[in-house]
Amino acid sequence: MSKDDVFSTFDPILAATPATDPWVHAVGERPVYAPDFDLLGQLLTLPVITGSASESGRFAKGIDAWLAHEFRRAGFGADEVWPRPTRPRVLPRDIAVLLERLPAKVADDLRSRVARMPSVGPNDARVLGRAYDKQVDVCIARWDRGPELLLSTKAQVSSFAKNLPNRFEEAYGDAANLRGRYPLAATGFLFLQRDTILRDEPDAFERTVDMIRKLRDTGGHGGYTATALCLVGWDETADGGPVVRVNLDPIPEDIAPAQLMDALIGQILAATPVVHHVPVRESRERRQIPLPEPQGSTDDLEQPDGTLL
Repeated sequence: MSKDDVFSTFDPILAATPATDPWVHAVGERPVYAPDFDLLGQLLTLPVITGSASESGRFAKGIDAWLAHEFRRAGFGADEVWPRPTRPRVLPRDIAVLLERLPAKVADDLRSRVARMPSVGPNDARVLGRAYDKQVDVCIARWDRGPELLLSTKAQVSSFAKNLPNRFEEAYGDAANLRGRYPLAATGFLFLQRDTILRDEPDAFERTVDMIRKLRDTGGHGGYTATALCLVGWDETADGGPVVRVNLDPIPEDIAPAQLMDALIGQILAATPVVHHVPVRESRERRQIPLPEPQGSTDDLEQPDGTLL
């Protein structure tokens, strides 16, 4: 199986980054999520160094890889969060469980076959919305639960005012499309801009802040569960090459990435019974929950005596 895809550049960094506890609050306090912004900077530095800091391609995929890692940090299963940390990036959890339990030789052969079947293990997650199919950049899903997280990301590194109206229209339509079909799912939008907007087009930054707030659901009008803005910067003439840094200071707290993660995770937990996502709940609530999480659809992979069918 070929090991190269658009996410492959980021795999060594992600593999070397431990999934540390993202919550920084104490018992009894309001949940406070602390994203790993150092990791985001490392991931985005790779495409910037190679001159690929466009609004699509590896730069955009670096954002998606980072967010998927954040949800795994929060306790969601590696095979339920797409893009996955290894190829194929999208794979039904039940197939992943089967591959883990098969003999190694059989599993390797089947894994190779799956990688060559885009209908089974695609690179991108596509879901049916109310009006049209939509490619979702970061997704949490299982067949027995359905889509639980549908998160879209956009990057903008230049021509801010010129392209902002198009980003607004696209995001607003996508929110209504997804919420119309999956009203219980957590739907989110993260907009990442280069911080040169503050110097070159401060008026566009003000419009961006307003846009991020207006994309949210207010009173059941079909907006996103949560939205956020992130600014990054780099010096292209720096000795040793550019290094991407995250610039949070100009961003109002109500649209910062930390509140996006807390709101999306909160919606996922609120829309599921307490027996689901137990590790996520325990981490967020700072307590042990005396409940076993049901294995769901993987139960039929074993016989009554516990052996693999």
